[in-house]
Amino acid sequence: MMKLNKILLAICLNLFCANLMAEDLIKFGNFESWLTRSIKESLLVGGKTQTLYEIGPKGTYDGARAYINQGGSPWANSNVYAKVAGVVKTNISVYPDAHNGGQCAKLCTHIVSCKALGVVNISVLASGSIFLGSVVEPITGSKNPMSKISVGVPFNKKPKAVKFDYKYYSPGTERVRETGFSRRSKVEGPDKAKCVCLLQKRWEDADGNIHALRVGTMHQLFSQNTPEWKEGQTFAIHYGDITHEKFFQVSMGLNEDGFYALNSKGKNVLIIEEGWAAHETPTHVVLKFDSSYGGAYIGTIGNTLWLDNIKFVY
Repeated sequence: MMKLNKILLAICLNLFCANLMAEDLIKFGNFESWLTRSIKESLLVGGKTQTLYEIGPKGTYDGARAYINQGGSPWANSNVYAKVAGVVKTNISVYPDAHNGGQCAKLCTHIVSCKALGVVNISVLASGSIFLGSVVEPITGSKNPMSKISVGVPFNKKPKAVKFDYKYYSPGTERVRETGFSRRSKVEGPDKAKCVCLLQKRWEDADGNIHALRVGTMHQLFSQNTPEWKEGQTFAIHYGDITHEKFFQVSMGLNEDGFYALNSKGKNVLIIEEGWAAHETPTHVVLKFDSSYGGAYIGTIGNTLWLDNIKFVY
């Protein structure tokens, strides 16, 4: 009987420990499957056919048309189709790459140049970004880039952490701001890659405004080059009001990220965070990775972030 009890106790302990460290891979978060889009740009800007990559089921989604997430994929990225004044142009800053005999996501900060009749007349700095959500295509202008993406997907769990493999490289050259409408200017301080995870309880009012309570927060910056992959790194999600914590920075505060989401009327509106709420059940999760931080059009050319095996830990 004593031996049986020890066996049962061992089984219970194993189950308990497994439950403590349960992991849930986000759908398509191992980046083994990519969909391609073949888009021919307008003759006015060169007329080249470009290949854009989407995180989702293997397949194609060709033509200059708005992309809708395929195969139940929760992921979107900064590879976008733009149509401004009838001119079709693309941006490509996210690619599949090799990792451990499979594939990963590679996010790059680069300059997008637009040539009209063979002359460069606009250059914009674009960072690579992947996130849970969707893009409101076609992009019709460069004003307020965050308003062109709908960030966050339905989610009602409370994970302890986000876990993923990553590698980061920065050439260490100057950080710049280049919007296409003014000369390139220098921005103080080194560039960094960024990961944000927010758990929100959202609701919509009669006018279509989206409000939220912040349930959980994780902000992580990457500043050190990692020649080798950092495998299985875990970053804790902190619940409730974190403004008095030692690690708190202003960038972690309510409404600091300026995220937008589609409302029930199909309009992309600013999410208004009204307060902190540790004990509420979230309705949505925001998870976003960027090869550069600091806002739109700011970064170091050549900054690169590789990602793989993105999971939630419970």
